[in-house]
Amino acid sequence: MSHRVALIVNPTSGKGVGREIGDQTRRLLHEAGHDVVDVSGSDYQQARSRAREAVSVGVDTVVVVGGDGMVHLGVNLCAGTSSRLALVAAGTGNDFARNLGLPIRDARAAVALLTEGRTRDIDLGRVSHGVAGEKWFGGVLGAGFDAVVNARAQRMTWPRGQMRYNLAVLRELPVFRPIPYAVELDGHRLETRAMLVAVANTTSFGGGMRVCPDADVTDGLFDVLIVHALSIPSFLRVFPKVYSGTHTTHPAVEILRARRVRLEASGIHSQADGETFADLPIDAEVVPGALHVVTPKEVLA
Repeated sequence: MSHRVALIVNPTSGKGVGREIGDQTRRLLHEAGHDVVDVSGSDYQQARSRAREAVSVGVDTVVVVGGDGMVHLGVNLCAGTSSRLALVAAGTGNDFARNLGLPIRDARAAVALLTEGRTRDIDLGRVSHGVAGEKWFGGVLGAGFDAVVNARAQRMTWPRGQMRYNLAVLRELPVFRPIPYAVELDGHRLETRAMLVAVANTTSFGGGMRVCPDADVTDGLFDVLIVHALSIPSFLRVFPKVYSGTHTTHPAVEILRARRVRLEASGIHSQADGETFADLPIDAEVVPGALHVVTPKEVLA
């Protein structure tokens, strides 16, 4: 079965791998008989504008080629519409793709899912305070140490890939201090000093950091991670455990569940899906089944 497809390629993702995989994806879509509208632009803003126009006039599927940043664009284009999102994962971390059991850096397998896979309805996070209009996220929204590190990493031009994030961690750790937060979960307010607060729809971010290892994209709830105040030496001992998900046993680590979350903190900027997002305070809510996404018929993640 052929589909009308809007294609968006990020040629710089995955240390430039995105360009090669984007070319493969474009060719494979044409070979499969799909009606392809390439809305890739010279920059992010142009691609977003072209893609919005394509979605407004009607496309069956928006295919994004890139990493979690491109997922974030695709999520905000397709949320609450009839268009499906299909991802050809070509980034460095690819957390969203891994959470949904999607092929990684395999254009042929990803394109085949348009006809051989299934359409799955998953939850999204919607933020309507602290932003202009509405903004959506598909993975994890973080506000704390992770957002500070992400902001530094985005300012750095060297090194590339995951090592840039690791270096940013080392640069920020010596000067980071616990942040006073107010966290409101379905109307219940908690005030604490914490290293970070993460609002998770999926399990991981930052290239495999399993911040909320039990998060489920179809349960209608956020998993909310709070890492309460720790000394820097203690934080250094806990932080590496996030890659295995075993950090959750530490007494300073708390995971709660809620449908609606309000985060308040002074001077803190959040990130979502690895992208700069919004200043706190923000209000986020789960919208069940807000995104139609192309996945394998058997999802193991």
